[in-house]
Amino acid sequence: MARIAVIPGDGIGPEVVAVALRVLDALRDGAPDLEVELDTFPYGSDHYRRTGSLMDADGLERLAGYDAILFGAVGDREIPDHVTLWGLRLAIVQGFDQAICLRPARLFPGVRGPLAGRGPDDVDVVIVRENTEGEYSGAGGFSHRGLRNEVAVQTSVYTREAVERTARFAFELARSRPAKQLASVTKSNASLHASVLWDEVVADVAGDFPDVEWSSALVDAAAARLVLDPASFDVLVASNLHGDVLSDLTGALAGSLGMAPSANLCLDGSRPSMYEPVHGSAFDLVGRGVANPIGAVLSLAMMLEDLGHQAAAARVRGAVEDVCARGILTADVGGSASTDDVADALVAAVSSQTLEVAS
Repeated sequence: MARIAVIPGDGIGPEVVAVALRVLDALRDGAPDLEVELDTFPYGSDHYRRTGSLMDADGLERLAGYDAILFGAVGDREIPDHVTLWGLRLAIVQGFDQAICLRPARLFPGVRGPLAGRGPDDVDVVIVRENTEGEYSGAGGFSHRGLRNEVAVQTSVYTREAVERTARFAFELARSRPAKQLASVTKSNASLHASVLWDEVVADVAGDFPDVEWSSALVDAAAARLVLDPASFDVLVASNLHGDVLSDLTGALAGSLGMAPSANLCLDGSRPSMYEPVHGSAFDLVGRGVANPIGAVLSLAMMLEDLGHQAAAARVRGAVEDVCARGILTADVGGSASTDDVADALVAAVSSQTLEVAS
């Protein structure tokens, strides 16, 4: 039995996680071998208001005993973003050495993408993002606070080990996909130390994957190319910051950030990986019943697949395809359905597929 920690978090996090859990319940009704135990943790901004911390002092120790974490969002209008992000999400990512952030983006049939003349065949890309250091290492500090000569130093940290494991993961992923193509994204014309090390390590790793066609691209050129010719990319590997920015772009190319799932992976399995939609807390949507739950549901599929339930994950993705193709969509992707409408349709689609498999 897999033990799953559920952290709904802030903003629309609880709304979309609730839909993912409804889909999971529908899967379990028709698949008795899908045994999971769920525990919900009230971590997030309300916890901060009550206690002064985003999670309990022993939060990481408690979460470490689970097989996976399903996460909603973190962020609050009244609490600075750096406090909420570092107090919860990044505390888990770094505390559990979740080395890779995997962010696939696919334009589903029935979803209106932002690019004229581009359809589902043009947008199917995966961002492999280094997840524990780079520009988000946390290294740095302030001096002369509040004075005219105040200084803020933010230090990027790139290590050969982290770049190598990220590159190796990305090449192995590219090898498993039909196109067998990979693009490494840096800014080595301006970042003459960190990005140059990245380029050198990726080139070294590439020698172990002669069957993968690979190239290197500057991040600004890659962003332009994603808009002009998204089909020319398959797998992109990038640093923490570049991967973060580009995955928001690819999420938008798939119709909306509400469609974008992600996985934060602990590669050796010694601690749980964490699965979350990309969209964030989106406070402008809270309580209106219009939040797009697809990103959370696809994150659930990624989690199930990593836990060894490939058939269940396939049913979830099949249900998403079916619901999108039938136009049952929230407003962010051109529809008029509510969150509950999409949830009901997903549950019905999953249940129908489960019955077909069982019959």
